[in-house]
Amino acid sequence: MERHVYKNLVRDSGLSQSTIQRLFKRLLNDAPVVPIRSKGKVHLLIDGSYFPNDLCLILYYDHDLRYVQLYRHTDQERYKQIKEDLDNLRKLGVDVYSVTCDGHKAILKAIKRAYPQAIIQRCLVHVKRQARNYLSSAPQLQAGQDLLRISNKVTAIKTYEQCGLWLLSMKDWEDKYLTFVNETSLNIDSGRYWYRHKNLHAAYQLLIKAIPNMFYYLDDPQIPNTTNRLESYFKHLKEKLTLHSGLRIESKRNFIKWYLHLKNTR
Repeated sequence: MERHVYKNLVRDSGLSQSTIQRLFKRLLNDAPVVPIRSKGKVHLLIDGSYFPNDLCLILYYDHDLRYVQLYRHTDQERYKQIKEDLDNLRKLGVDVYSVTCDGHKAILKAIKRAYPQAIIQRCLVHVKRQARNYLSSAPQLQAGQDLLRISNKVTAIKTYEQCGLWLLSMKDWEDKYLTFVNETSLNIDSGRYWYRHKNLHAAYQLLIKAIPNMFYYLDDPQIPNTTNRLESYFKHLKEKLTLHSGLRIESKRNFIKWYLHLKNTR
């Protein structure tokens, strides 16, 4: 888990370098299986992160246990795979009460099919970040500046009163700018209409569509409103993988399995 050169490992372990190399090879060829811990009313975090060589790691993380219940190595977040994973969790007795995620369409669709009764909580940090990506950090249009100020406040909402004020600010923004945001132009070549303020319209649609799943945590404080715990998880894992950048792809996959095993054991 930490960076050590063979010279130090030989000194500290009393083993020869060839013995240590054989040990590493055996470990990276035979990674442990991460067992599932069944638990009622699970508050699940689901998120994926991308690594070099087209490797995507999807984690199904129990927020209360601080434990990875399941993971998948793939190349991107796909509906069929996520649905299969959630179906397996259900068959193994994991009762998912809520899922906090970034709003990826594949994840949302899979949750609704596998756990139709589960509460879907949108990660507020992702909502805020995605809105800023559309608007940029310094929008040129006044409508964009106002919407950015509104979206930046979403992570500070802690009470019903603050939620109500935020929703009112969205309504005021709509009343003032909706006609402007929905302006379209005709593309003569394709014969199709397109939004003149495409990114502004996309940011607005992002917020409007997310609202129904943004504030469940106010009703139940046990529901996490961000996937920040997984963000730090992925960051730490990538730092460790960087120390071993020479690993083959299969060894890298098994390194990740060992990492998950050791983190779960802690």
